[in-house]
Amino acid sequence: MSATIIDGRAIARRMLAEVAAEAAHLSGEGWAPRLVSISVGDVAAAELYVRNQQKQADGAGVAFEARTYPPDISLEQLTGVLHGLNADPRVNGIIIQRPLPAHIPVKELQRAIHPLKDVEGMHPASIGNIVYNDLALGPCTAVAAVEILKTLPLKIEGLDVTVIGHSEIVGKPIAFLMMGLGATVTVCHHMTRQVAVHSRRADAVFVAVGKPGLVTGAMLQPGAALIDIGINRIETPEGPRTVGDADYGSCAEVAGWITPVPGGVGPVTVAMLMKNAVLATRLQKAQYRDAYAIAN
Repeated sequence: MSATIIDGRAIARRMLAEVAAEAAHLSGEGWAPRLVSISVGDVAAAELYVRNQQKQADGAGVAFEARTYPPDISLEQLTGVLHGLNADPRVNGIIIQRPLPAHIPVKELQRAIHPLKDVEGMHPASIGNIVYNDLALGPCTAVAAVEILKTLPLKIEGLDVTVIGHSEIVGKPIAFLMMGLGATVTVCHHMTRQVAVHSRRADAVFVAVGKPGLVTGAMLQPGAALIDIGINRIETPEGPRTVGDADYGSCAEVAGWITPVPGGVGPVTVAMLMKNAVLATRLQKAQYRDAYAIAN
């Protein structure tokens, strides 16, 4: 395999060290960053994410509180909980764990979170700000993927980039983020004819679709960077495995750089969540200071 494997865990460790220093500084000023995680029902998949977030928060000096609500809680009740957290100055960030029960649309909850406490970067205002190249609190996975690309020895300005997948919280934000950095971006989706035609001419390819093995080595330009954001669980003769959207073996023979799954985008996404928690705390501190100055 010729590709250089991008160590997402190492990138995440560097980011978390910076977050810990900033969190300590804010704590010394009386603004200790604090996150509240909201889960609904007894969902094993959500519990795994919560434990990982708790671990990273502990290492970054960010207080973390996990709350679980019964599966039959109503949308109105849960929205009321979020409004209470919005009004609590001791809470600096709110995380909505997925999946949610069918009667609770996640977009409604994301809209209910105050934009300054939207550490996941999924409020419509947070997504919309990216169009204006404002990265105040961007969507964690999309920003993490772009941050990984920025660590490579590539000149972003003028880079030809193909994004495979156009979801509102990953594919589309990546496209706008890369355009903001000066790249030329093509976005492919389920109605795109001949995706390989676009990906083969790209210097960097992002893929976030949720289909294991979608991207093969034959679809890449030799030496291209491949940022695989997909997380899929598949069955193999050796047992279940977690894989991305790329056929790792064939892609690693062609790509110049490749993110593994796991160990690539995932750790950086969690580190970005902690970075957003610290940034949200700083923004709220400034807001309270300005409001106090006006009142006095």
